[in-house]
Amino acid sequence: PPNIRGPQAAESGIDLGPGLFFADGKRKVDYVLCYKYKKRRSSKGRLSISSNGTVPLIIPVRSETEAESGEAGAAAGEPEESKLTEEEKVLMREEFEAGLLEAGLQIERDKERVNGLGFIRLHIPWSILSREAELQKIKVAVKKILHEEWANYGVMFKYQPVDLIRKYFGEQIGLYFAWLGVYTQLLIPPSVLGIIVFLYGIFTVDTNVPSLETCDENLNITMCPLCDAVCDYWRLSTVCSLARASYLFDNGATVFFAIFMSLWAACFLEHWKRRQMCLKHTWDLTSLEDEEDELRPEYEEALQEKKAKLRGFLCFFLTNVPGLCFVDFQIFVTFSAVFGVVVYRICMLSVWSMNPDPEAKASVRMTVTTTGIILNMLVVLVLEEVYGAIAVWLTELELPKTEEEFGERLIFKSFFLKSMNAFAPIFYVAFFKGRFAGRPGDYVYIFEDYRMEECAPPGCLIELCIQLSMIMLGKQLIQNNVFEILIPYKLAAEDEENEKEEKRQKQQFDKDFTLEPFEGVSPEYMEMIIQYGFVSLFVASFPLAPAFALLNNVIEIRLDAAKFVTEIRRPDAVRCKDIGIWYNILCGISKFSVITNAFVISFTSEFVPRMVYQFMYSVNGTMSGYTEHSLSYFNVSNFPPGTAPTTTLITGVNMCRYKDYRDPPWEPDAYTFSKQYWSVLAARLAFVIFFQNLAMFLSMLVAWMIPDVPRSLRDQLKKENMALMEVKTRCSTLPPRQRAPGSEEPPARPSHSSSCVKLGDRNPPPPSELKRNDTPG
Repeated sequence: PPNIRGPQAAESGIDLGPGLFFADGKRKVDYVLCYKYKKRRSSKGRLSISSNGTVPLIIPVRSETEAESGEAGAAAGEPEESKLTEEEKVLMREEFEAGLLEAGLQIERDKERVNGLGFIRLHIPWSILSREAELQKIKVAVKKILHEEWANYGVMFKYQPVDLIRKYFGEQIGLYFAWLGVYTQLLIPPSVLGIIVFLYGIFTVDTNVPSLETCDENLNITMCPLCDAVCDYWRLSTVCSLARASYLFDNGATVFFAIFMSLWAACFLEHWKRRQMCLKHTWDLTSLEDEEDELRPEYEEALQEKKAKLRGFLCFFLTNVPGLCFVDFQIFVTFSAVFGVVVYRICMLSVWSMNPDPEAKASVRMTVTTTGIILNMLVVLVLEEVYGAIAVWLTELELPKTEEEFGERLIFKSFFLKSMNAFAPIFYVAFFKGRFAGRPGDYVYIFEDYRMEECAPPGCLIELCIQLSMIMLGKQLIQNNVFEILIPYKLAAEDEENEKEEKRQKQQFDKDFTLEPFEGVSPEYMEMIIQYGFVSLFVASFPLAPAFALLNNVIEIRLDAAKFVTEIRRPDAVRCKDIGIWYNILCGISKFSVITNAFVISFTSEFVPRMVYQFMYSVNGTMSGYTEHSLSYFNVSNFPPGTAPTTTLITGVNMCRYKDYRDPPWEPDAYTFSKQYWSVLAARLAFVIFFQNLAMFLSMLVAWMIPDVPRSLRDQLKKENMALMEVKTRCSTLPPRQRAPGSEEPPARPSHSSSCVKLGDRNPPPPSELKRNDTPG
């Protein structure tokens, strides 16, 4: 244990700072008991406790009055109102302090109150500390090691000290960082392969026949206007750069990369199962029994109130139906936001097309697309913060009985709302944009004046790629840099300025108390799970997504490490056997990604139409003539009144072209779907079926071939079982008087269900009564 006698404790390498000793300057402050003091009768005096980070919480005392009321041990500053009088609170504090004195701790009261907070310093004598440290087998200052070997950007390319993380923060947080490490490590293969696919597109773009035909000005292909009246005819060669950029991500290698990512997802899940089994054995979690959760106090209180007013079905109706209705309302809000951005793009296309400048007209499509994507990203970021608060409110409205049920419902609602918010704009571009726009002379209108937007002749895949990359990178950059780095840094700077202005210098326990409370690992999981969705669901449109995710996670691990070690209060240790419901969500995303990638390749990219043309319609078996084949004809004399261009820079246009497979105007069934259309549609549907079955089969094959338990762990378990049987055999041969007590009792059967329990042996007081704050290492 660290030396706690006098100022020599500063030699441990941790800056103790001022105010961490009693008034005599010898006895070190190990914990600080704080309560909120108000003069109003309805005020509450709540107790909490903070540690200086060098010793564990070893106070095995809890008063009966405090345990019954649950008031004295709550953290100061919580918004709940207390029903106790001020005299009762004082009595509870005195009884609690008496219990501390009886346990052997020493107390020194702070006579000054800062901002209504009163502090009581606690010192643990050496005899008690050494006894408890021996029982808990504490040898080194774990926090200092974590600060140097984990929460440090200089070691970002090293493995995480997972065992130390588990020792200091508990199994729940240890499992999260272990999972994050496995996920980040396994992102390396798809990142490398995605970069290779991208480089393949760069090196072969000059030999791609459809791109060369699009850029060939000698073909003189005139396209139909993008909007009614104000938009002019335009040349296909003006989208040359867009066609070349689209080929970088829409080439033959993309299909094989999508199949690889399906196998990668299966390998990732199986690898994590193996890693989790090893951690469960190493951390002695295999025999962790499920504990029956107690009813939430909020549930009991609300239940009593509702029973007094309502009965039966009406009570169920008011606790469940409002939440379901509000979820439906949030879905409506999300799709309304997407529709609003669509209307913005349609309107801006018409407005900016009125610009007489030819150069401005040439770039109007890219300008509208870029501004629409940025607007989509901002809407996603704003609604994500709103949906997080709404998910908590909806879960509280449902009144779950236990904390475990509350957590699972909250996770499900948060994931559903946030994933729908993040992926809705991408789904629109991938599967809906341009599908219902109609054709020249028979367009689909919204608000009776504005045409539905269409995809560019090279297809919607490049826009899907830009949309996905902007939202993914925007979320990572803004959330990580603004919310997790800049804002905490600014708040810390403001605190330093305020401290300089105050007459009394802040003590270390004042600084510890102002640290942000721990909000659980769910926000951390949620951020990574949404990123996993970006990496897997639409990877066929953006092969570089794994590389950007890898780069982000390498920084994210150290960023989270610094946050846990220096910026938030030390969480209460929680024992968990696995990552819980998050594994089921990962499995669901992995299976759903097979479907989305199949449809992206079939209906969003040009892969299937190109293959159909090459093997069915090409004269020489090459891609020559594909651009001409994929464009239909429209007679400009068939424009409805008021929709043809009022002014045009391209004269003598009798026929314009548009992206579709329809019969030309000189055929008897003019403008109806051609035979090529039905051939391409049949090929697309066949490819979806083939891709899904192939990817699912290979994923199941990989999962079957990789055992859940590593061979080394199986051998270790066999050795342990043999040793146990040998001990039992020896014990059975001994006379009854020489047998060890309880040796005849069978061992407890391991439980394999998900379980998270508080570490009562590690932190005796529950978190509702005692909370520890740690100083930055």
